[in-house]
Amino acid sequence: MAEISFPLPDLGEGLIEATVLEWLVAEGEQIERNHPLVEVETTKSAVELPSPQAGKVVRVYGEPGDIIKVGEPLIVFEVPDDTAGIVGTVPQEQAPKRRVRLTANLDED
Repeated sequence: MAEISFPLPDLGEGLIEATVLEWLVAEGEQIERNHPLVEVETTKSAVELPSPQAGKVVRVYGEPGDIIKVGEPLIVFEVPDDTAGIVGTVPQEQAPKRRVRLTANLDED
């Protein structure tokens, strides 16, 4: 098994921190991808963050009322070793299917 940390993501609009309002998961709980993790509040709004992956919740950072900065650990998951790598696929390089050739018309009257 491997542990993967999920930091507080950049919530946009120049926000650099968020306050934990309520944890929607508990340590030791097995969750699926997109399961609601935590509700945080920024200076702009309250946001419910979904889980980026399936796994067992090993550790949560911050109690309700605590401030977490963007990029700091928010939660740690335990996942099988074979799913601990990169999420998604890397696109393959391919030649363009269509090319446009521009030529100047030098025979102007």
